Amino acid sequence: VESNISGDINGILLTFFGGVTACVIALMLVSTLNSTYMLVAILRYDCVNRDVPFDEFWRKRCEPDWKLALRAFSYGVPLFMVVVALVAWVTFWESDSLYYSATVVTVIALMVTIFWFGSTERKWTGYLMTSDARVLTRGMSFIGSSGRRLSVVGDGEEQNRRSNDGSQDGELSSDGGESLNISSLAIGELTSSDIKMK
Repeated sequence: VESNISGDINGILLTFFGGVTACVIALMLVSTLNSTYMLVAILRYDCVNRDVPFDEFWRKRCEPDWKLALRAFSYGVPLFMVVVALVAWVTFWESDSLYYSATVVTVIALMVTIFWFGSTERKWTGYLMTSDARVLTRGMSFIGSSGRRLSVVGDGEEQNRRSNDGSQDGELSSDGGESLNISSLAIGELTSSDIKMK
């Protein structure tokens, strides 16, 4: 952001403005470069031969960089709003309406920051930072190790059904041996290797 800096501006304000601006640029640069490199790595992934399964490739090669990029972006957004507020104070320093103009910009920046932390960051960052993100599915069924059919009937609610009678509802799966652990699975059924891993 370009601004005309007055010669008699408060030194502490100017130092704080310069430091926060440098932090925002650094954080956004780290986030952008990591995301770009990950995208190139994913595009180079061999989808035909699949020597390494994609989930393993993601966990070992991309996930640490993804978490770093997301963390840098999550810190960069509120700091950017601090820069917007500071730009108002630096720009309007010699203006007669300094306090009114700068306060309006600061309040808007504060409201956006509160919205960021209260809604967007709170909703997505925790979910996206977990290694084993859970996906809520409906109407999916899988065959467990004991031959029982496991079905997801609602918002992640697990229900056992006998493999010989798919229409008869059984008890909820609470014994741990038949629990349905859905990770990074949106559509389809578990393969035999996935069932063995459970």
